[in-house]
Amino acid sequence: MTDVPPDLDLEPREPEPLAASPTAYAPSVAERLAILQRAGGVIVPVMTAIFAFLMGGIVVAATGHNPLKVYKGIISGTGLPWFVHFGHHHIDIPFTHHQVFFWWDTSVANNDAYNLQQMLIIATTLTFTGLAVAFAFRCGLFNIGGQGQYLIGVITGLWIGTKFSGMGHLPHILFAVVVASLAGALWAAIAGFLKATTGAHEVISTIMLNWIAYWIGSWVFGQGGPLQNSFNKSLPVSNDVVPSAKLWVIWGNPALQALHIGFLVALAALVAFWFTLNRTTLGYEVRAVGFNPEAARYGGISVAKNYVVAMAVAGMFAGLAGVMDMLGYQYRFGVLDVQTSQIGFIGIAVALLGRNKAIGIGLSALLFASLLYGTSTRTLDPSVFPPTLASNLTWMIQALVLLFIGADVLILYVWNARRKVLRAPRAPRPQPTGSS
Repeated sequence: MTDVPPDLDLEPREPEPLAASPTAYAPSVAERLAILQRAGGVIVPVMTAIFAFLMGGIVVAATGHNPLKVYKGIISGTGLPWFVHFGHHHIDIPFTHHQVFFWWDTSVANNDAYNLQQMLIIATTLTFTGLAVAFAFRCGLFNIGGQGQYLIGVITGLWIGTKFSGMGHLPHILFAVVVASLAGALWAAIAGFLKATTGAHEVISTIMLNWIAYWIGSWVFGQGGPLQNSFNKSLPVSNDVVPSAKLWVIWGNPALQALHIGFLVALAALVAFWFTLNRTTLGYEVRAVGFNPEAARYGGISVAKNYVVAMAVAGMFAGLAGVMDMLGYQYRFGVLDVQTSQIGFIGIAVALLGRNKAIGIGLSALLFASLLYGTSTRTLDPSVFPPTLASNLTWMIQALVLLFIGADVLILYVWNARRKVLRAPRAPRPQPTGSS
């Protein structure tokens, strides 16, 4: 046996801490960039909303009004103060005659509760239209046609909702919802098909489809149109949805536009959006095409098919928004509504502020719904701020959100351009020639 030198220590030792080692792990540049990108996905939308409201406050101050009082009045009109008032109340369990203890007052007499119901109704629609824009975005497509797809859902939903009165309650609702959603999907798939086959840009084709839907709606609800009401031929408006096609109410008085079950469907749509994109083959292909169509095609993914499918899914969400509005609380639609409705276009701002993510879209829909309802003539005190100016304030804040959301893209572009300039090879300086 070989003798062991006396100065050699063979006792086991604890390993040195990783931080103390000269070769300790350090995050790579790519990992640090990924961390910053994930943080930016939260920080940028929050800062965007803050800057937009700050700029709106400056405009309010320029009109001679107090911005803090105006924003307080808007928040008060949304019904959000309802959460502040705790007490000993009860709530009805939906679809039953039972009641359970609840901390807040949900009665019809509570004005904050009513305002919150109306705000959530608008948020439901904006969630669907935001998803319609976001799903197409994830495939690299810019869906400007949410408004037209929404109108197609409205027209189809009203056609079924005002007819087939002999059907049962559940079959009638399911029939209207499914057909209207498919109609919106087919309408949007036209733009995806044109993109896949001819290369026509989806922005142009969806804008054209918006106008086609606009004039179809003006015709079907206009005088002599197939969906004009049967009780007064001078009014260019549809009949009311028959009772068997009306959605179930989950909170409030149905006679006062109560919150309907479409709100729960919108929450389910957010989950379905996330699950489809992150846990299914379809979602993987859609995201791959959105990242790089050529690389996806090289990997065996059909880019043309995904263009059509992505637009169809987007149109399905928008069509679902239209039919939920008709069966849930509006119950009728007219030519004036066709001309003034902008709910599909607001979905663009909802998707951009929400970063095309499910949670972001849900929160963004709540924000824009609060603005829309909080600045309405129904809720905002004219002594605090004229409602006519308040509605313009809402549109201005939406425009600022779109502007500031695009600012980070501009900053990244300028930064990358700067790096390219710094890395560009420079011509060697001419050496001075010595005198002979």
